[in-house]
Amino acid sequence: MNADPQQQVIELFHRSIEAKMSVGEELAAPLAAAAQRLVDQLLQGNKALICGEGLSNAAATTLSRCLTHGYKMQRPGFAALILQAEAAPGDLNDISAQASPYLQPINALGTEDDVLILFSAGYASINLLGAVEAARARGLHIIAFTATGDHSVSHLLNDNDIELHVAIDDQYRIQEIHQLCVFCLCDLIENHLFGEHS
Repeated sequence: MNADPQQQVIELFHRSIEAKMSVGEELAAPLAAAAQRLVDQLLQGNKALICGEGLSNAAATTLSRCLTHGYKMQRPGFAALILQAEAAPGDLNDISAQASPYLQPINALGTEDDVLILFSAGYASINLLGAVEAARARGLHIIAFTATGDHSVSHLLNDNDIELHVAIDDQYRIQEIHQLCVFCLCDLIENHLFGEHS
C-alpha cells in the first residue's frame, strides 16, 4: 500500500532539517573563515572563479549570481565567474588536455590571490581535481565544498585552503546543504561589509 503523499512530504522535510542540523556546527567555523577570505580578496580587486559539475553547478551558479548582483541588498558587484568544464580544442589524443578542462580557463583568467571555489557532492571528477591543481600552480586561494567520498580533493588541499566538508552520503541532502551554505556565505559577506541587515 502506498504511503500517504502528504505524510511523505512532511517526512522529507524532516529528513532535510535533520541533515542540516547534523552538520551545522561543523560547518560554522569554515563558513566564517571562507567569508572572511572572500571579503579580504574581493576587496583587493581579486576574482572568484567558481566551478561545480552536475547538480553542483546549481550551487556554483547561485554563488556567482549572489556575488555579482548582491544577496539581500543592492551593492557594487564582485568579480565572480563560472568555469565550464569544456574540452579544449586540439589533439583528441592529448590526455593532459582531456584530463583537465579547467586548466586553460584558470590559466587564462586566474591571477595570484584570486579564489577558486569548487563544489563537489562526493567522489569528485578528475576535472575538479585538475581545477585544484591548476589553481595551486597559479597561486589562487582555494575554498572547497566537499562531501563523503571526496578524499582525493581533501588530499590536494593545504593548511591555507578552506574545506567545507559535509559528512553525509546522500546526493540530494548534500545539494541542499551546499545551497544553504552559499546563502550563509553571502549573508556573512554582506554583514562583514555593511553590518547586519534585515
